[in-house]
Amino acid sequence: MGEDRRLRAVVALAQGMAAAPAPREAYRAAALRACEALAGSFAALSVWERDRGCLRVLVNVGARAEDEEEFPEDETYPVYEFPEITEFLHERWAGGVGPSAWVETAGGPRGASAARAGYCHQRVAALRRRGRGCCVVAPVVLHGRAWGELYVARRAGVAVFDREDADFATVLASVVAAGIAQTERLEEARRLAFTDALTGLANRRAVDMRLDEALERHRAEGAVVSLVVCDLNGLKRVNDTRGHAVGDRLLERFGSVLSLCGAMLPGTLAARLGGDEFCLLAVGPSGDEVVRAAEELCRRAAELELGDGVACGVASTDDPIGPLRSGRRLFRLADAAQYRAKALRADRPVVAGREGEGEDDPVVRLADAPPKGAAERRAFRGRVP
Repeated sequence: MGEDRRLRAVVALAQGMAAAPAPREAYRAAALRACEALAGSFAALSVWERDRGCLRVLVNVGARAEDEEEFPEDETYPVYEFPEITEFLHERWAGGVGPSAWVETAGGPRGASAARAGYCHQRVAALRRRGRGCCVVAPVVLHGRAWGELYVARRAGVAVFDREDADFATVLASVVAAGIAQTERLEEARRLAFTDALTGLANRRAVDMRLDEALERHRAEGAVVSLVVCDLNGLKRVNDTRGHAVGDRLLERFGSVLSLCGAMLPGTLAARLGGDEFCLLAVGPSGDEVVRAAEELCRRAAELELGDGVACGVASTDDPIGPLRSGRRLFRLADAAQYRAKALRADRPVVAGREGEGEDDPVVRLADAPPKGAAERRAFRGRVP
């Protein structure tokens, strides 16, 4: 391969990873571009999971065998089956210097691995089993530490990878490492944009985005969408009498309780809306299941060492709450139910649509009333409608 073609291949690899909208698409772009650059028939990108002691395949591209999925759920290989890189996993490299790629063939190991005593022919056996003639294995080093490997194979009967190919694979692996680092930075930025810094829960921005998607599912498939909005009682008292550090601890502890109760409903998003307001967004579980989770939330919140329990309101498409033209109305309903729970000093959730028919339901009536000012809302909290 000429120098110009290799340079174009490196650029294509970097651009492909940079343009990927999500990590797994970046992994796929890395494997696909590397496969093309090395004129391979198959490629895989894998990550070393030290806690599990295994190599986990992230993506397989090209001519896959019957047992190879594009994005496998749990295709793993124990580290002990690959003695040629066991020590490599525990190394660190500085100054951009890292390990080099090596070549294996269906006829047996080549190069340094061939001379290694006790070499286990796992890769060789895999090549033969899948009808491939050779492969080049390039370690991926990220932040000076072993991250995983880039693997490219050629089918049997074509030219075997040579030393020049292995050197180029080493270069490609370094480009992949840079792309993975960029992907991780972007994912961290996205995570921070949709995460509450204090509690680690989702934030209001994440809820709004998920709610829009949930209502689309509701309209298209009839999926049940439910919101639990809750106001943590006693936070101001704790802040005023014991300090904001203790108040923050109360928020964190309640956030953990909210997360635990949300886990009762598969796929539920637990979020802090701001201040002392939190919510659960559930898509799929029935309204009754959501109410049971909200009841458990109220019970556990009342047992917290700090604070005075929680005022909790529920609004679900499973109940007679009227048409939903947008997520704002579901929020108004859940919010109104929470106001009513606060006014009643209820120790259990108030559920929109379960205290009357249509507009006769006090929560529905409040939610659909003209917008009230802050003073009016406070007044509502102080009376029982």
